[in-house]
Amino acid sequence: MTFTTKLVASAAILGSALFAQTRIIVIGAHPDDCDIGFGGSAAKLASLGHKVKFISVTNGDAGHQSMGGGALAKRRRAEAQESGRRLGIEYEVLDNHDGELLPSLNARLQLIRKIREWNADVVIGPRPNDYHPDHRYTGMLVQDAAYMVVVPNIAPDTPPLKKNPVFFYLQDRFQRPNPFRPDVVIPIDDVFEKKIDALDAHESQFYEWLPWVDGIYDQVPKDKAARKVWLQKRFEQRTPTPDIRASLIKWFGEDKGNKVKWAEALEICEYGKQPKEADLKALFPVLNK
Repeated sequence: MTFTTKLVASAAILGSALFAQTRIIVIGAHPDDCDIGFGGSAAKLASLGHKVKFISVTNGDAGHQSMGGGALAKRRRAEAQESGRRLGIEYEVLDNHDGELLPSLNARLQLIRKIREWNADVVIGPRPNDYHPDHRYTGMLVQDAAYMVVVPNIAPDTPPLKKNPVFFYLQDRFQRPNPFRPDVVIPIDDVFEKKIDALDAHESQFYEWLPWVDGIYDQVPKDKAARKVWLQKRFEQRTPTPDIRASLIKWFGEDKGNKVKWAEALEICEYGKQPKEADLKALFPVLNK
């Protein structure tokens, strides 16, 4: 094979790899929500060359028992940046107040622009039937952006997407008006510790605020290494539910599907592009057996 032939072949392989790259944006209400629902998958997909970005719609300035406002927002933005660094992804925190989010036109336009700027193939957000109003309204905002991202006269300062992304919901436990459906399930056993590493970056949440809310603040170890072990043990309990196990078996077969210890699941949203199984495998190559 001549040098020129090798060069052409290499270019073809590189072009194919770039073409297969998926651009994923995950939108949560607070600067730790995306990490909880998609941290392991983000690390896995990013390591395979896909582009992943997390966005927090609020700055988290109310989520603490003893600090708040600008100081807390600054701290949580820094925690998010560190989490993104550990996962190998981009992480952006928008400057909307925690606990005060509404499905306003301004917030919708913010997300339309962010989705367009990322040139997203996949958009992931919460379902709009969550216990927290910020979570519910984030879900509504993502839904409201689903069609508008391709409309040129909406947010005309940002070029519209040429094709509508596939929109997904993050996993949750809520049953009404309908339970979560695990259409896509990504095993994260091999990156589980990386997910814990990302959660560990959100010190204000997992070692302070959330334990305080749950009434277990006195159980959190003071030593950094010990508290990370404590955090990992808490998340080790989040094993696949029966319906997620069934989806794992569907995608990966009986043997592999039953061996997975931890996984993250997505539900296809009715808005946006409606994918077939082949589309899902193209967007998430990890689904190929």
